[in-house]
Amino acid sequence: MPGPKTWQLTAGATAFGLALAAGAVALAGPWDSGQRTAERARAASAQARGGAHHQRADPDAPAPAPSAAPVLAALGTPGRAPVATVLPSALAPLLADPALGPRPAASVIDTATGQELYASRADAAMTPASTVKIATATAVLTALPPGHRFGTSVVADADGARLTLVGGGDPTLDRARLGALADDTARALSARSVDRVRLTYDASLFAGNPVHPIGPNENLAPVVALMTDEGRTAVAAGGAQEGLDSGPDSGPDSGPGTRTADPAGDTAHAFAALLRGHGVRVEQPAPGAAPAGAKPLASTLSAPLTDIVERMLTTSDNDIAEALNRQSALATGRPATFQGGAEAVSAQLAKLQLPLAASVFTDGSGLARADKVTAGLLTRMLALAAGAAHPELRPILTGLPVAGFTGTLSARYGTTSAATGLVRAKTGTLGGAGVNTLAGTAVDASGRLLAFAFLTAGTPGADPAPTQKALDRLATRLTAH
Repeated sequence: MPGPKTWQLTAGATAFGLALAAGAVALAGPWDSGQRTAERARAASAQARGGAHHQRADPDAPAPAPSAAPVLAALGTPGRAPVATVLPSALAPLLADPALGPRPAASVIDTATGQELYASRADAAMTPASTVKIATATAVLTALPPGHRFGTSVVADADGARLTLVGGGDPTLDRARLGALADDTARALSARSVDRVRLTYDASLFAGNPVHPIGPNENLAPVVALMTDEGRTAVAAGGAQEGLDSGPDSGPDSGPGTRTADPAGDTAHAFAALLRGHGVRVEQPAPGAAPAGAKPLASTLSAPLTDIVERMLTTSDNDIAEALNRQSALATGRPATFQGGAEAVSAQLAKLQLPLAASVFTDGSGLARADKVTAGLLTRMLALAAGAAHPELRPILTGLPVAGFTGTLSARYGTTSAATGLVRAKTGTLGGAGVNTLAGTAVDASGRLLAFAFLTAGTPGADPAPTQKALDRLATRLTAH
């Protein structure tokens, strides 16, 4: 017999699909990639087998849900509609929990109608922590095409004796892809009968100070246009660090870790070593622009932008967030700096006619305590992503962690929680600052998709767990409405 998680994940996936279907939008990008492919495959598999007694082909897969008649009404159909007068009495006592600090803020919106169902200090500007990544995602998804890929390339002069490794601002470049780039480069050199080269590297696409204003830390490498594995040299042990929402799924490519001070130089030296492994004699690499007239020799491309946005939101990846902010700056004709990225976010949100009063953007990751947004802005961005008018924003919803299952929510909620599988939300934590936030979507008892945002400041104690549990209770209450 399937456990509570299986039942709730099935219900959550069904309701979420119904909500998106109501928007009459079907995108190839996020629905055909990464996490969404896996979720769709599981749902299709469960529907195909059906029934509590059907066997699973994969013993490690979740148990199939029992056959049952549909129980959720489509978004916007007649049924028990959310009533704005009901939620205040339900949420106000939960919002008064001392664990949420002296003055929390809240906003809840029906994504189908745009109706504000609940608001408490929804226009108050507060530090968002990592929920600012929703704004980062909104900006870049409207500044660049959904299928855009970031490239890292090797160019060569006329005789092939001088190579330049050119960073294209891809925050997802890893050792495997760098190795494949070296393989392709070695083959191209062999075809030209070149076995000795000079190597320079060009990371000039991004400008300004690469170090975040909070200083060097384990949550973010220097933001440069050429790096491998996000500049990680080792993964830190222990719990959440400032500005990072860590979970048990953290590994070598997520969570806090020791970082190199020179990601571009280290990448160039690693690339040189890979070429030497192919028998190419390479001088020590040095920074420098490609010579005039240099031609492409080899390249590697990132996954599509939609996939990268999903990954950023699911794992709360600060390095990806800051790189995407700079890409938004470049796409809108601004310098690829912290300031340029912040200006690009404000400009893109203004184009969408979102409520920006009192908002302050200083980075893309939310590590900066100077960032300020309102709960109302967060819910309006989420509602926009759920609507039909802006299908390019759909990866914001598909990238949100699933309560009890994925990303930074995998260790929150639980098998007996009514919200498991029905809540998808971006978390935010600034350790030592008393800031904890939660913003995302919840499927209510009528099958409607609600957008919510809960922001806190000045929460008591150093342990964020009590505040996070109080936030989770608020989100859980929405599923029972």
